Formats: sequence, C-alpha cells, structure tokens
Amino acid sequence: MLRIDASALDYAIIVLYFVTVLGIGLLARRLIKSDLDFFLSGRSLPAWVTGLAFIAANLGALEILGMAANGAQYGVATVHFYWIGAIPAMVFLGLVMMPFYYGSKVRSVPEWLRRRYGREAHLFNAMSFALATVLISGVNLFALGLVLSLMLGWSINVAIIIAAGIVLGYITLGGLSSAIYNEVLQFFIIVAALGALVFVALHDVGGFSGLADRVKQSPLGEPGLHAWEGLGIGGDNPIGANFIATIFGLGFVLSFGYWTTNFAEVQRALSAKDQNAAQRTPLIAAFPKLFIPLLVVIPGLVALVTVKGFGTGPNPGQEYNNAIPALIAHYLPSGMLGLAVTALIAAFMAGVAANVSAFNTVVTYDLYQDYIRKDADDRHYIAFGRIATVVGVLISIATAFIAKGYDNIMNYVQLLFSYFNAPLFATFVIGLFWRRATRWGGFAGLVAGTLGAFLTHLLYSKGTIDIPSPLAADFWGAIVAFSADAIVTVVVSLMTQPRREEDLQDLVWGMAKVDPGEAERDRPWWQRPRVLAAIALAIAVILNIIFI
Repeated sequence: MLRIDASALDYAIIVLYFVTVLGIGLLARRLIKSDLDFFLSGRSLPAWVTGLAFIAANLGALEILGMAANGAQYGVATVHFYWIGAIPAMVFLGLVMMPFYYGSKVRSVPEWLRRRYGREAHLFNAMSFALATVLISGVNLFALGLVLSLMLGWSINVAIIIAAGIVLGYITLGGLSSAIYNEVLQFFIIVAALGALVFVALHDVGGFSGLADRVKQSPLGEPGLHAWEGLGIGGDNPIGANFIATIFGLGFVLSFGYWTTNFAEVQRALSAKDQNAAQRTPLIAAFPKLFIPLLVVIPGLVALVTVKGFGTGPNPGQEYNNAIPALIAHYLPSGMLGLAVTALIAAFMAGVAANVSAFNTVVTYDLYQDYIRKDADDRHYIAFGRIATVVGVLISIATAFIAKGYDNIMNYVQLLFSYFNAPLFATFVIGLFWRRATRWGGFAGLVAGTLGAFLTHLLYSKGTIDIPSPLAADFWGAIVAFSADAIVTVVVSLMTQPRREEDLQDLVWGMAKVDPGEAERDRPWWQRPRVLAAIALAIAVILNIIFI
C-alpha cells in the first residue's frame, strides 16, 4: 500500500490550498457584470495569464498520472505525446486557428461549426462535446479519489465529493476568471512539487546515467530509453505503434484534434484581451510543455526500477497509474509531502475545472441559448450557467467510476479523444480550407467518423483485429475516425448544395477580414507569435534528435 503518515503540517498545507482557491472564486465573483464575463472573462486577460492557464488546464490526471504511467509502461517513447503530439499542434493553433476563432468573435468551438456548417453539425458536436467533457472531468475526479484513498486513507467516494464540491464552489462563484487564476496558481504548485520529487528520486537512483542503467535491466530494456528506434514497419518498440500510427495517428489526428478543437483549451485563448494575446496563449504554453516530460516521464521510469513488481504486481500501489503517488510516499518528508499531495489535488482539480467551465459555456450558449431560449438577458444566462456547472459536476461524479476499469488511464482518455476529437478535427480542417464543404457533408462526416472510432475499438476489444497495445489501438482508431470523416464529408459535400460565399466570410481560409500581420506589427520579438512559434519548434526538433 502507499499509505503515508501525513502530519498536521501536511494537512494544514492542503487546507490552506482549499481556502485559497475558494477565496479566488469569491474575488473573481466581483468581476462578473455580464454573461461574457462569466463564460469568457470578458475577453480581458493578458497573454501570460491565459498561457499559463492553457498549460495548467492540460495538467490534469491525463498528464500527471497518465503520462507517468506511460513512462513506466512504454519508456522514453512517451515523449512523443509532447514533441510530436503537442508542440506542432499548439503552434498551428496559435498561428492559423486563433485568428479565425478570435477574429470571428465566436464564443465556443461548436459555435464556429454552426456558422460554418449549420445547425445539424453544431447540435451533434455540442452534445458530443458536453458528453466528452464530463467523461474526462470524471477521469480527474476518480484519479483524485484514488490517490487520496491510497495515500491518506480517505474513502474514494469522500475524496471525490470534497474535490468536486470545491471546484463547484469556485467556478459557480467566479466563472472562467476564477478557474483561470486558480489554474495559474496550480501550475506553480505542480511544477514546484514535481520538480522536488524528480530531484530527490534521480539522486537516489544515481542520476540520469544510473536511471538509464537500471531501465536497461528492467522489462523495458534498452528500447525503453529511445523515442524513435523500432518505429519502422514491423519494428519492435514498447508502444507497439510504427511511425505511421505515431506520426499520423498521434502527431496529426489526435494531437491536432485535441489542441485545436478542444474547447476546454481554446476557451483560455478566447479569454485573452486581444488577437495578439490570443495567438500567443498556446505559444507561451508550448515552452513549459516542452519540458513537462522531465516532471512526469522520469518519475514513471524511477517507479519502474525502484518499486518491486511495478506494473505487474497485485497491489494497488503497483499499478502504472500510481507511479507518482508511489514516489511521493517513498521519498518526500513531512511538509514537502503536504505540498506534493496538494500538487496532485491541484492538478486533478485543474482538469475538472477546465472541463466543467467548458461544459457550462457550451451547454448555455450552444444548447440552451441557441435551441431553447434565445433572447434572455445576461443575468438569466449567468444563472443558467451556474445551474449547468452544478449539473456538470454531478455528472462528472457519476462518470468518475468508468475510469476504474483501466490500469492506465491514458489508454481510456486517448480512446475518448479518438471518439470525439479526431472526427471533429477532420470536419473542422476541411471546412476551414475548402469552401465547397456543405452543411450535410459536415454533419454526415462527424457521424461517420465517430462510428469509425467506435467500430475500431469494438473490433480490437473482441480480438477481431490484432494491434500490439491499447494505446496503439487508440492511434489507429483515430486514423480511422479522421479518414472516415474526411471521405464522407467530401463525398456528401460534392452531392449537396454548397453555401453562398458571402456566408463564409471570416470562417474560411482566404476570406477573413482579420489582418494576419496585426499580431506581429510594432512589437518586440518576444511578443511576436511567429518568432515564438519558430523557437518552440526548433527546441522540439533538437529534443527529438537528442532522444532519438
């Protein structure tokens, strides 16, 4: 077991954190004057705040537990989720997508679909996105409950309800501003605690060279220390995915689908004060993202070589998901222990808050306002948004236990992304670059892509098709979803009536009123999106070469 003897100081740190986040919610409540303030922070936040919130919203259970689990199960190849599976897409979002999102003044990603394709694609995506957010929010709640149960002896149910109640409190009070400022706080707590953990753990195993030597003697062996070796057709690598599945499935479909169309992330950029700040939001976030593997992959590898039977033993403490909790329990003293547990709580609450704040915005604007009550005043929509927040948190509590059946929650989350993000990205990118795409093409493509991902997973789970690992199966499921969506969208569009070109203004490439040079003009280099993008990509290339 991972049960730790938490001191009064450790509990004091945790309680102080809970009080702080609720206090931020109370302060943020004073800023809310309109529905735009509640759902998009009045589009008033500086780039450094939205940039840190952007990356913190991603530092949930998927990132902390999931990537550490991947580090233990698949080794250094986990860096593909960052240097191939994140940075290029974040750069694309900043340079290409944000001018359209921010310039068209849409309030959500589904709203862009409504304006580009029509109500059919919009309604399908709004409903599927709402479902996806509460499922992923549930993953974070379950991870939090599991960790607190193992480490502090709390009941999983009690831990889930307490965390859900606190997130509900500060989002209901302060809306998106409360979530974002708490995410900035959570980012620094997470980095400080995990940085200390990595330093102590690495020192114990003899530094990087000592860790490498011990990984070679582990079940991963030498392949566990390389990112690119064994990715050829028929090659052998820990993930079990060749370069086609890795580059096209993860690096293109899943990555671009997540970072460019996932409203839980895009919402942070939409809250920025101007187009330049909106474009810089994902680019600023790209720099910490480049080095997050140091904080999550290394603990996974250390757990693999220091915890007996890790990944194969029968005890909960030996599951891949518990790599970081195992190291916290083993290495950190009183005080630092409280900070580390608080970091995990902060990470999971950030994941819940990001998805619940996106849920309440989409449910209020894209479902309630568009289809039920169009002309209410701001006060009414704020009140409904708070009700939607309560509903979203309650559903998240119910969905938390779906994740219980996965010993590596990354496999579950990537499956969800193949269902929801991969087909949406195909519909989105075709609609962005091809004027001929029609409303029925977009709708039919979304349905076909979602069904494609579902059928791929069904055939894999029944053993009908042979794929080496669940993660590789998710990569191929994303490829099938994207391809099915793209083919159906194009075929149906060619058979149906296109929209008038004047209706596509600001929605299609080459038809935007936004000046593409506006974000670059008369600014120092560190405020120019293209310069930041070039630097981030260059660092990603260098890191890939180092760990080839």
